Amino acid sequence: MKIIVQKFGGTSVASEEARVAVKNKVQQAIRNGYSPVVVVSAMGRKGAPYATDTLIGALKDVNLSVNVREMDMMMCCGEIISSCVMAATLQKFGINAMALTGGQAGIITDSQFGAARIKNINTSGLIRLLEAGIIPVVCGFQGMTENNYKFTTLGRGGSDTSAAALGAALKADFVEIYTDVEGIMTADPRIVEKANILQQISYAEVCQMAQNGAKVIHPRAVEIAMGSNIPMYVKSTFSDAPGTLITSERIGQGNGGEIAINESCASGVAHLNDLAQFRIDLNPQDITAGRNLFEDLADAGISVGCLNLSEKEAMFAVFSPDVEHTCKVLDATGFKYTLNEGCGKVSVVGSAMRGVPGIMATFVTALASHNIAILQTVDSDTTISAIVKEEYLVEAVKALHEAFKL
Repeated sequence: MKIIVQKFGGTSVASEEARVAVKNKVQQAIRNGYSPVVVVSAMGRKGAPYATDTLIGALKDVNLSVNVREMDMMMCCGEIISSCVMAATLQKFGINAMALTGGQAGIITDSQFGAARIKNINTSGLIRLLEAGIIPVVCGFQGMTENNYKFTTLGRGGSDTSAAALGAALKADFVEIYTDVEGIMTADPRIVEKANILQQISYAEVCQMAQNGAKVIHPRAVEIAMGSNIPMYVKSTFSDAPGTLITSERIGQGNGGEIAINESCASGVAHLNDLAQFRIDLNPQDITAGRNLFEDLADAGISVGCLNLSEKEAMFAVFSPDVEHTCKVLDATGFKYTLNEGCGKVSVVGSAMRGVPGIMATFVTALASHNIAILQTVDSDTTISAIVKEEYLVEAVKALHEAFKL
């Protein structure tokens, strides 16, 4: 069998019109000789009757301190509703389909409710269904513990993770992630009107884009696909556009032909809002100061990013909700610091930037020409980021998108 996994997000199953569009994608896959496994998210977004946030609200209205087991069980309901309704839609059009929970599809997880990790996937049941000509419609975002059969959820981006993990376990030809956009774009189109759809991007690049704020696909899903070298496509449910191919190399074969890329060595610009920057004074005579600082923060459960460390100073950023907690830790441990709130992070991502002279000069010049002060930079082989004041973040995204000819 030629197996593919097709994942459809909440907006793709939220209305009858959208579900017919999903049916068309499934039918097309069958016509093309594939045996599709369908993965669905909960129906709709916040405020919709069956959206996950709505279900959480219903439970917390009863008990703000509800047990995590019951919380996960409730959060699984949205996907169960979606899978049943989507299976019924396919059946209505003569397609033999069966709704399955994550556990029924063989997804076994640990018992970390709210952020479970997939331990194993038993694909025997799915294979039997496919061999019988039945389309499995699997609940994304969820699994089941091994011994006591409790529902678990996989955390943010869980449906993408479900699709990638099923694709890897089934040795699928590829995984399709369907959304309401036509592919991965060079920047947020709400900020950059001339943002373009990327024909192809590497696993590493899309992970960097996602980790730096681009709302494309969850990095954990991409890491799973990368580990099994399974191509992924990000496409629109509502158009026939070819979408974006995510694969091991930026330049290669895809969709039956050579992938063309633009002249830029960058792939995209991403951004994060709502950050605060800390600058910590260190004693250059105490070589353990940096270690002590980050051990204290780790022990307090504080996640930090944009790290810079020197003999005299450490710099890092946290999300604004963590500012108060971070200040308490620093005050208690005696570190002197400067807090800069109201910040954002802007990043240029591209594997082709590696080893190219002048990349940092282009980055700095683009921001300086718009009078945007850089508070801090951090870089890797494939990413250059800057902390700037949040009020300049939109302008910074536009400036870098233009400077890197995206």
